[in-house]
Amino acid sequence: MTADPALDRDPGRSDLRARAEHHLCALVGSPQARLHDDQWTAIEALVADRRRALVVQRTGWGKSAVYFVATALLRGAGSGPTVLVSPLLALMRNQIAAAERAGIHAVTINSTNPEAWRETYDAINRGEVDVLLVSPERLNNPEFRDQVLPDLADSAGLVVVDEAHCISDWGHDFRPDYRRIRTLLAELPDGIPVLATTATANARVTADVAEQLSTRGARTLSDVLVLRGSLDRPALHLGVVTLPSHAARLTWLSEHLDALPGSGIIYCLTVAATRDVADHLRERGFDVRAYSGQTEQTERVSAEDDLINNRVKALVATSALGMGFDKPDLGFVVHLGAPPSPIAYYQQVGRAGRGVDSATVVLLPGREDRDVWDYFGSLAFPPAGDVLQTLRTLAAHDAAVGGPMSTAELETRVELRRSRLESMLKVLDVDGAVQRVRGGWSATGAEWVYDQERYDRVAATRAAEADSMVAYESTMSCRLAFLRRVLDDPELDGVSETDARCGRCDRCGGLDLGTDVDPAALATARASLERPGVGVEPRRMWPTAMAALDVDLRGRIPAAEQAATGRAVARPTDLGWGPAVRELFGAGGGDQEVPIPLRHALADVLAAWQHDDAAEGVVAVASMSRPILANHLAHGVARLTALPVLTRFALTPGAAPPGRGAVNSAQRLAAVVDRFTLGDSGAVAGRHVLLVDDRAVTGWTLAVCARMLRRAGAVGVRPVVLATDN
Repeated sequence: MTADPALDRDPGRSDLRARAEHHLCALVGSPQARLHDDQWTAIEALVADRRRALVVQRTGWGKSAVYFVATALLRGAGSGPTVLVSPLLALMRNQIAAAERAGIHAVTINSTNPEAWRETYDAINRGEVDVLLVSPERLNNPEFRDQVLPDLADSAGLVVVDEAHCISDWGHDFRPDYRRIRTLLAELPDGIPVLATTATANARVTADVAEQLSTRGARTLSDVLVLRGSLDRPALHLGVVTLPSHAARLTWLSEHLDALPGSGIIYCLTVAATRDVADHLRERGFDVRAYSGQTEQTERVSAEDDLINNRVKALVATSALGMGFDKPDLGFVVHLGAPPSPIAYYQQVGRAGRGVDSATVVLLPGREDRDVWDYFGSLAFPPAGDVLQTLRTLAAHDAAVGGPMSTAELETRVELRRSRLESMLKVLDVDGAVQRVRGGWSATGAEWVYDQERYDRVAATRAAEADSMVAYESTMSCRLAFLRRVLDDPELDGVSETDARCGRCDRCGGLDLGTDVDPAALATARASLERPGVGVEPRRMWPTAMAALDVDLRGRIPAAEQAATGRAVARPTDLGWGPAVRELFGAGGGDQEVPIPLRHALADVLAAWQHDDAAEGVVAVASMSRPILANHLAHGVARLTALPVLTRFALTPGAAPPGRGAVNSAQRLAAVVDRFTLGDSGAVAGRHVLLVDDRAVTGWTLAVCARMLRRAGAVGVRPVVLATDN
């Protein structure tokens, strides 16, 4: 952007606010736009005083205006580009569009545009970039960290950390990569201002983030500016509708969706739920789309655009559609299932009502919500044994070969899922115990102690937040005031419960949400949910680095050795039959015959299953942990299909015990590759067979058994299981 001669001529502040508001008018497209007092306070601190500031203000308050106006003023004075650390691609896209409206040239470096990285670096060096948006993950990319970041940090005009609550492991959406930002901030030269922003930080998180902002090298800064404002949202009308079943919740939503204002977001707790709910609503004639972190990138962009331009009634989404998604006229937010904390809930409902006078917010809690919270809670930082095993493995590898270890090879040595392993390594990297380098990871040798006390405190905080979310559902007081108090809204200090009433929620009389549903529609929803059957996709690639476990399998699985797509009754996370399979395979399920309701569901799945080849027999897979269930299931499939049991996979003596390696693909494959022996290989030659197992967790048992059957001459193999985790 062009230089601002006024700022060059007048280094003082007499007309700084006027020039700031000139840039604000360009940003928002209104000549009448004016800064809030706290917006001006933050901008003045950044531009005139080059301070560090933390702005905690509600969604829609105008936090992005602070850093874009500050960028315009600083760039006009000849400062370097703003480096904006932003957590989500959707947020980046909105920020780039907003910047362009103000004549600010913003670019991004992220995983979707590697072909543009070199050109972007060159444009930065030529001074053509005003704002560089980077993901926190990019900060530890070896090339970016070692070759780009040092020069960028030295020459930056402003560093912005958006959604700064992610820095704190007390925050509702803590991300290990965000902890790396503390090191970046500590190493910035004097005179580079820093701004951190968030809408969702209680007093504890605010203090934690401010403390991290205050660190510069060995010094602690005493003048970090913290601006916390009211969390009141005058447009929001909050309500809770408690119903006895998910079928009833779906029916209520179907009957009320048309009446909800404009277009909006329907949040679900799991990816599977977004698909199920979207399918049900489309069958009812609603134009909705499913959206999650598993949605392909171009489809996600298209879905966001459809919602922004009101071409759909709603996106049925996980929390992947959250922070920073900007649609000022979003008319409603509905939750089918509650998030695990009021803080997370406030963040998500904050998408609505930013540019309209009234928006409806409805929570439809489910009895299964705590199960989902507990599952995601189980994915927190691993126990000490797994962490120390990882450090020992890296150190031993470095001593033996003198180089880094790839994540794939490390996975063969540590019993953690790939995603959890990578998350743990990021934390260890920030703590200085390991380092990510080209080719993988290496141990630094630095002393590292497992902070059990801190992890226990974080777990206790999470549990308290879950209890608070349940309390929100049943509170008889004002809904919005409840959320504001949980977030330590300073405006409510000393305010009575009566005076804090919003006047707009279902408790204050401003929203009337009935609980009646049409019996016929409820029966239809129940039938839809009780329609069993999901696909079981075959494995197509062997895990990498299997040679490290003395398993000679690599690369693509030949098509002639793969299974075809199979069928399962349900996923444990499904809304309809999910609870039934969760109960069967849960800790209290024990070894038993297939429960009668699941027998009927399995019969429906097999009767409705249409595929080109006709099966000619059943092959049973033995089970170490549930032999009664596995045997009963195989004979049940044989009876239902009127097919003979051709042969069985027996357990090889001395095979790995049940559950060994179930946490990741490499170790699971190593555990099952020699676990089974095919009884009569001649019985399957030239035939299409059904391969019957009780549950597909990782899919490697089915892949190994299918390979053995195909090598024995089976023409086709289709798995049949009660539950699949994929």
